[in-house]
Order: sequence, then C-alpha cells, then structure tokens
Amino acid sequence: MLAKYPDLHPDFSATDDVRDLVSLLSSGGDARIDLDPETGLNRYMSAPYPRRALAFASSTANDLSADAFRHLLALRGAGTVAYREHLADLSRRIRSAYDLGEGCDVVFAPSGTDLEYVALAAVRGRQPNGIHNILLGADEVGRGCVHSAHGNYFAPETALGRDTEQGADVEGLENVSLADIPVRCMQGQARTSAEMAEAIRVELELARQMGRHALVHVVHGSKTGLILPELSEIDSLRSEFGDAFTLVVDACQARIMSDAVQAYLDRGAVVFLTGSKFMGGAPFSGFALVPDATVAQAAELPKGFRNIFRRAEWPDSWLGASDLEDSENPGLALRLEASVFELERFQQLSLDQIKRVIFAFQRALEAKLIQPFGFELVQPHSDNDGAEARGHPLEMLTLATLDVSSHPASEFFEGAEKLHRKLALSGLRLGQPVKSVRTEEGKWGGTLRVGLSMPQMVRLAALSDEVLETALAQQIGQIGDALNAERTVS
Repeated sequence: MLAKYPDLHPDFSATDDVRDLVSLLSSGGDARIDLDPETGLNRYMSAPYPRRALAFASSTANDLSADAFRHLLALRGAGTVAYREHLADLSRRIRSAYDLGEGCDVVFAPSGTDLEYVALAAVRGRQPNGIHNILLGADEVGRGCVHSAHGNYFAPETALGRDTEQGADVEGLENVSLADIPVRCMQGQARTSAEMAEAIRVELELARQMGRHALVHVVHGSKTGLILPELSEIDSLRSEFGDAFTLVVDACQARIMSDAVQAYLDRGAVVFLTGSKFMGGAPFSGFALVPDATVAQAAELPKGFRNIFRRAEWPDSWLGASDLEDSENPGLALRLEASVFELERFQQLSLDQIKRVIFAFQRALEAKLIQPFGFELVQPHSDNDGAEARGHPLEMLTLATLDVSSHPASEFFEGAEKLHRKLALSGLRLGQPVKSVRTEEGKWGGTLRVGLSMPQMVRLAALSDEVLETALAQQIGQIGDALNAERTVS
C-alpha cells in the first residue's frame, strides 16, 4: 500500500519521482524507519520529505528540508552512483567539512544505535577476558544503545533484513560487560565533571581487575545538551590508566564544533555522529570517525557483523571487512547524502553568524515560553551561572529542555508523551520528553525539547536582525499558542 503524504510541502507534489525517492529514503534500516501508510510518518512522527509542519524536533528526528530534498531529486535525476563510490565520496566530504585531513577513517551505519558495534569492534581482542563498556547516561543517549553497547542485537531485524532476537549476543561480541553511569542525580540535576570522572575511575579499576579492556564513553551533547566529562578530567584518566581504555565520544546529536572533534581524535577516541539530529538529515543514518592507528590495531570484524553491515560501509583496511556482504543500501546512501549536504552548508557559517541565531533563539524562548508559562529550563550543565553554556553555545544553547510539569496536560512524564504526540499529529513537532525532572511526589515530571537544526540555522542566518527576531518570535509563539490551547482543553 502506498503511503499517504497528507502534509507534503506545497513546493512538491506526490509525483512518481517524489514517491520513489521517499520510498528509498525510508528503506534500508530497521523497523523504526518504516512509514505508516495513513500518516506518512515513522514512529518518531517524522518523515524523509519536506512537510508543512512546524518543527523544532532536531533532538529526536527531522523531516527533510526542501533544499535537501531538491538536491536528492537532482542527484537521482543525474543517474545512480555505485554504493562504494558514493560512500567513499561522502567519507572524503565529511573529513573535509570537519577539517580532519587524512588521519582518520569513516565507518557508516544505518543508525546511531548501530555505531556502538563499531567501538566494540575497534577494541575487540585487546584483553583476553573481553571488554568492559562504560556507558554514560543511557537515558540521555538512546534506549537501544544499551543493547548494542552490550554486544547484543537491539531489534528483531537488522538493516540487512536479517531476523534477529533482541538481546541476543552478536556473534564475536559475547564477552562484553556494561556499566551505566547516570549523568544526572535522582532529582534531575546534572552531575559535575569531577563526579563523573570519579565514577569512571571506579569502573576502570574494575575493568583492570576483570582483565578487560575498557571503553569509556564521553557524552558531547546529550539529549539535554550535557558535555561530560571535560577534557581535563579525561586527560587525568589517560595519565593514570594509559592504554587500558579507549575513548568513545557520543556526539550523535552532532552539536559539536570541528575543533572539539579533532581534540577527541587526537586522544585516540572513536567519535559517533548521526545525520538525523542537529545535522538535519532524514532518519536514520550514522557514521563513526576512527583514528587510523585504531583501525590498524583492530582485530578481525566479528562474524555477527555479517548480519548488520555491508562491505562498503567499512574501510578496506579493516581486517575482515571483505567478508561482509557486498550489496548496496541506496536508502542509507541518500540519507547520508542529505545529511552531508546540510553539514557542508552549515560549516560555511562563521561563529558570529551561529551565535547570532542562537542568542535570538534563546530570546524567543524566554519571551514566548519561559516567562508566559513560568516554565523552567532543565540545565545542560552543573554550574550555577551558565558559564559552561556560554562557552559551548552550539552544544548547549541550540537545544532547550523545558520543565513543563506545571502545565495541566503534562504534569507527569506520561502526560508529556501524550501531549508530544498530539502536537506532532497537529503539525507541531518538538523533541520527545526525557526523564530529567522530578515532581514533589517523586515521580518523573513532564518535559518537552525545543531545538534548532543546521538547515534552520542556515535559513535564519540569512535574515536581517529584525526579520530574524520576528521570525523566531512568531514560530516559538506558535508553540505557546498550542500549549495555551491544550491548557484550556485540560
């Protein structure tokens, strides 16, 4: 049954070319990518095509921008490019966009959740007793990551269409233990970098005792904008434990500056990014930046990866890559193409242009949501004066997590989930609620997230100061109007 596109952007019509492109963009992933035939949306209420909907949902998943969709239509019209050739070009463009040179390789994956397997493969065999994977804030990085970080399948089927059992071991990744360190206290307050470093230190000692190589996750731009731990704390741990652990940077939100990417790679880190959050591409796609030295040292890829990855998605230099299925995933290639298209445009903005848009966004939030409703912000930092946020505006100020527990429709987390879905179906998409606020009764309170994306920032940066302020006030004001209407209904 052909999917309906009830709110397709008015610049497009459901021609055969458009339908074929949408069909490809919603293929080659796990079941999360499937479109409902009635709504034309996936389970995250987003779509791989431009829509009329007003969206500030980049923290969860985007609809494709009109510019990116036109780019893909033109690319398709020019003729099909071989999968391997396309991914090789994307790898080169990603390294160029982040100004990384030739010191790292790129591994592609159907989603951010699949990227966890890349880090496990990078250190497999370093120690005889396996791997101790130290995850930070599972609720802040994605639920499925708990399975993949443990070396397990996270869904009943893979992007290769192979049936699997959720929670079962991926063959070759059986010896993986997992520690999940909360990044917020029970009341929702962000933990300090020093607290996180100390908790990591305990797990590193445990890994040493177990005879396992440790993977230490760094959160750089979590679901609520957290960066933990800081580089100074990381360097202290590296001085103390040396090569007993490898860094993994979860920057899947893609709210990260080029110099930060390079700083992590210089420390031997594997860096995860997805194209479907801040980057603005269609869901789902991801890529890992892996230092050349790590690839050279890596053991042969696990046999279970034959159920998950294709040959072209891995560097030829990675031992065992030639054993992967030599097939194509044109849907993934096109989703990645849209993401890199947006990344390249965004990277042309100056830091002053970026800050100008961010601070106008923050003013609109204050005037249209925070002051009128009395909402509080879930802070993306542990300091009281916001100095950390001002030092990391891209990571912490392009995304606002609102405590909406004072709203009658979203006092508790479950109510916020219902409100989020209702708003999405009415054409207003925000980021999914996250558990980061406690009510007086000790229950999880309601939250909603309002976030900018790269394509939004590119459009907004082209506006004059006055038009920029007016546009954001009008758009954020629509969120306020919708919440006012729901308050009346409740």
